[in-house]
Amino acid sequence: MTLKLQEPVKAGGTRPKGTQNEREAAERVREMFSRIAPRYDLLNHLLSFSLDHAWRRRTARRFQRVLRRTEARVLDLCCGTGDLTFAMNRMRMHALRDEGAHRMPIIGSDFSEPMVERARKKAGHHPRAAVFLTADALRLPFPDASFDLVTSAFGFRNLANYEEGLREIARVLKRGGQVGILEFSQPTGPMAGVFRFYFRRIMPLIGGAISGSGEAYFYLPSSVEKFPSSAELAALMRKAGFGEVRMDSWNFGSVVLHSAKLP
Repeated sequence: MTLKLQEPVKAGGTRPKGTQNEREAAERVREMFSRIAPRYDLLNHLLSFSLDHAWRRRTARRFQRVLRRTEARVLDLCCGTGDLTFAMNRMRMHALRDEGAHRMPIIGSDFSEPMVERARKKAGHHPRAAVFLTADALRLPFPDASFDLVTSAFGFRNLANYEEGLREIARVLKRGGQVGILEFSQPTGPMAGVFRFYFRRIMPLIGGAISGSGEAYFYLPSSVEKFPSSAELAALMRKAGFGEVRMDSWNFGSVVLHSAKLP
């Protein structure tokens, strides 16, 4: 569905409890995700009932026209341990039907070094799939107009400044390049109450017990509640210069893929 109506813009960025500014917020988020890196994959799959695999596959499928181009340059932003990066590479291999085809490796970046280290270990089982590096999403180490596609799965919400993050994505994208932001959202309808109960009460307890960091999993529902709605994020994307903004929602509206092009 393509959004056409202009909506009020909710800007800002994540603010974990006890932080006063963008610098403190970014450092707190980095610390939290660095602590849970060893159990991150297990908990993603467990807490989503393994639906996170399907969400990433659908995201990769949404951009298969870009991915099948062997010369296309792709950046997976806030990549965590690289699950979306690898999903896009699998989609690329399926589209090319030639595992030996020359192609530009997908670049995955994250500001948590422990996350990047785990992604690199996983990449050892995916030769030529990706290159991973540690980088701040608000200050990317790439020249202007470097990429044909920039994606982010469940990481954009953790940026300390959403508008600055979108402007940085626009800066590194080529004209005509695409962006895809996969994020949690607040569902509506009969399942909304069930979702909120699970997200606020059950998920933090399980996540905290397994990861050893209750803070990170109590932060998660709070960060989703404070994140701009789908319509508000679409408005922020337009404000950053993107066009053809579209959203695809899954799982009763609790997961939304926002996609757009840079004119």
